[in-house]
Amino acid sequence: MNAEAAQSVKFKVDRDVLADAVTWTTKSIPQRPAVPVLTGLLISAHADGSVDLAVFDYEVSARARIGADVEAEGTILVSGRLLADIARALPPQPVVFELEGTKVNVTCGSSRFALMTMPVEEYPALPAVPETTGVMSASDFQGAVGQVNIATSKDETLPILTAMRVEIEGDRVTLLATDRYRLAVREFTWNPRNPQVEAVALVRGKTMAEAAKAMSGDIEIALAESGGKEMLAFSSEGRVTTSLLVEGDYPKVRSLFPKDVAISAVMETSALREAVRRVSLVAERNSPIKFEFADGSLVLRAGAGDDAQATEALPATIEGREITTGFNPGYIAEGLAQIDTPFVRFALTEPKKPVVISGMTEADGEEDTSYRYLLMPILRF
Repeated sequence: MNAEAAQSVKFKVDRDVLADAVTWTTKSIPQRPAVPVLTGLLISAHADGSVDLAVFDYEVSARARIGADVEAEGTILVSGRLLADIARALPPQPVVFELEGTKVNVTCGSSRFALMTMPVEEYPALPAVPETTGVMSASDFQGAVGQVNIATSKDETLPILTAMRVEIEGDRVTLLATDRYRLAVREFTWNPRNPQVEAVALVRGKTMAEAAKAMSGDIEIALAESGGKEMLAFSSEGRVTTSLLVEGDYPKVRSLFPKDVAISAVMETSALREAVRRVSLVAERNSPIKFEFADGSLVLRAGAGDDAQATEALPATIEGREITTGFNPGYIAEGLAQIDTPFVRFALTEPKKPVVISGMTEADGEEDTSYRYLLMPILRF
């Protein structure tokens, strides 16, 4: 785009549409960018009546296309977070953008802001979006990512564990994540463009979660090489997220699932969630909740000594011997929140070994293994 065209940018857009798109796109702006220009939001107005908003930090890109009344096409670059704050604060009236020299005037009703532009020519070229590998419902994808993302590590010193492992084999997809204390695995089906497709990718859990939350309708997922680097892309209804893959060898964690289960206990999911929530109120930070499985019931205990204490019992269908173990209150609550069936099953082997949590539609029915949450115990009582 030449300099003369850049001087004539002008368009009008709906305030709510603008605020929604700007807010979502700018979430991908890095907190500590390598260069100042990466704090910018790239805005491109087109003669066909569309406006593209984009950010890119050499690893993750986010793009949103919105409709607008474009009087003069062109591209501008402004502070992304500042524009997001402004867009959310504007009154519910049409918003006009007009470039004048080195500033962009943003007018909405009686409100007017003048924003300094940044050099468009210094902004990195956006990555090309690869061809679609497969398609699935955005709502199903969002649910699956949410179930697994809880187990991604938040410790940036171990970047490999901040990633989610994506395994594609034909029409089956498996998402897997672990932070060393727990492991979440979700399996589901999708519609691949190539029925024989096989691929494995590591993607930042945060990127996956943000992409999933923003999509609606059907989501197109693409896994391919772009610009000499492997990347994953998500596209849905005018919004696109691309991300370079995390490099490294993911730990072989599937072996943590026990081959044989000595003890199983089935409880009502909602009842157990509420009991854990109540008992957790007195649990000190990092102190476990004790789980006692015996005599057709589960007894939860928290607190000890001179501290506040809580106890609650609820019915449980138990197969195998009695067992007492304990779990981090936050981790067990997060896992139970992802079980969307009426009943939940705990599969145990011994107190010091991890529990495998899964859902069940009926108390005496089959275990639903499409989602499994493995949690390491804590035995400091």
